[in-house]
Amino acid sequence: MIDALIQGTLLGGYYAVLAAGLSLMFGVMRIINLAHGDLAMLGAFLVLWLVGLGWSPWLAVLVTVPTMGAVGMLLQQWVLARTLRSGVLLPLLVTMGLGALIQNGLYGVFGSEARSLADALGELSWASWTLPGDIVVGQLPVLTLALGVAVLAGLQGLLSWTRLGRSIRAAAADPEAAALCGVDAAGVHRAAAALSVGLAALAGAMLATRATVEPYGGPLLLIMAFEAVVIGGIGSLWGTLLGGILLGLAQSLGALVSPQGFQLGGHLLFLAVLGGRLWGQYRHGLGLSIWPVPRRTRPLAAAPTTQEVQP
Repeated sequence: MIDALIQGTLLGGYYAVLAAGLSLMFGVMRIINLAHGDLAMLGAFLVLWLVGLGWSPWLAVLVTVPTMGAVGMLLQQWVLARTLRSGVLLPLLVTMGLGALIQNGLYGVFGSEARSLADALGELSWASWTLPGDIVVGQLPVLTLALGVAVLAGLQGLLSWTRLGRSIRAAAADPEAAALCGVDAAGVHRAAAALSVGLAALAGAMLATRATVEPYGGPLLLIMAFEAVVIGGIGSLWGTLLGGILLGLAQSLGALVSPQGFQLGGHLLFLAVLGGRLWGQYRHGLGLSIWPVPRRTRPLAAAPTTQEVQP
């Protein structure tokens, strides 16, 4: 049980990085990017391609993340910005088509073979520490969790202490009021898209270090990111971290029941949280408390007796 809790917490750090970009794009531009998982796969395969050319894995990641950020800016400027003018449905269809394009493009270039960065990392891919109680903890998952916390802390600092971050928060809270105050909405959207796609690429590279990646694995990553965002709450980076950790814990505990319980545990937690949120919104719309509480009726006052009536 303790080992499952530890492994689930470490897995949650990866889910948090994967979900942060999806949450950021939705919070700023109100777009559910259905190509988010496929962009993560694109970043992973770009890292693998650079490593195949003889690059160091760490250098390949340092080059890939800003490169994918630039791709996000171009994607926002030339594709997503045009779809935002046509309502909610068109961005969903466009990002869905973009995901299919990325999947088939990766398949055409790299084939269907699953790939990993384990060989390039050497001993780090299997190195571990042994904790008291004969609990084995991999060094790479611990580094992944530490990197995830550092990335989210840096992103939180960017949003809290920089002019760009204040502009992003203002545009996310009230786009019309932010525009009246001189905030460049187009520039804010490009910056948010760059951060979102860059985080997706980082998550893809992190996945390639601890597992295998393949061209059609993007939709599963999208589901995991979406579930972590819903569990943690949209609009909070630390909530995203909490949601990722809770999702990882649910999957690890589900795996104790059966091998199929790994995915099922996370899905059940997602459905429970989603149902609870919908129930809370329904009760709030009626002006009621979340939990039905029977009203206490005050007892009727007894009628005064003849002795109590003043003459």
